[in-house]
Amino acid sequence: MNKTLTHSSLAALTALALLAGCENMSEREKGTAKGAGIGAAVGAAAGVLIGDNKRGAATGAAVGAVAGAIGGNIWSKKMEDKRRALEQQTQGTGVDVSRTADNQLKVNVPSDISFATGRAEVQPQLRSVLDSFAHGLANDPTTRVRIVGHTDSTGSDAINNPLSIDRANSVRDYLAGRGVQPARVDTSGRGSLEPIADNGSDAGRGRNRRVEIFLREPDQAGSTGQPKS
Repeated sequence: MNKTLTHSSLAALTALALLAGCENMSEREKGTAKGAGIGAAVGAAAGVLIGDNKRGAATGAAVGAVAGAIGGNIWSKKMEDKRRALEQQTQGTGVDVSRTADNQLKVNVPSDISFATGRAEVQPQLRSVLDSFAHGLANDPTTRVRIVGHTDSTGSDAINNPLSIDRANSVRDYLAGRGVQPARVDTSGRGSLEPIADNGSDAGRGRNRRVEIFLREPDQAGSTGQPKS
């Protein structure tokens, strides 16, 4: 038992050392390092339990690190490049670009550049963002797109639910007019069900009136359900 604890502790320290180096890494490098660290810890512990010796721990750590690195690097270089490009294209617009927990690229478009209150027509301020977005998608025909519309809590569900869907569809139609095949794009509306701010203030309601655009690799299509806000 002491031997198992000793080798497992060493593996855990190795994992922590790998994770500690993540601060200055890219998103892709972070995924690889974290996966390798966790894989090493788990693999070493399993190796000790099975082999009951140092060789078992070392072998388990090595195998676990490789497997973990591969699993942790689902976020591909292509997706990281897209994230950086979109950040540059949308700088200063209020649009937020981020990576989700399930390795999708999320573009959050706030209400002040997307839609007028109670309307579903794309505003002029959003068109330049979507133009750049469509250009990038045209050069990468395999990437899948999901667009989710949201509203604040003002009004009833009978108004908000269809309005959120109409907004998502408006973005899809705008992209289609610039060469993005509609078959690549899924749309949905969440009405006021998923607020990200307090609906008790004008600023909070403004943040909740939004459209979220998610990009994912083709091999993720079957593994993602509702995107996480």
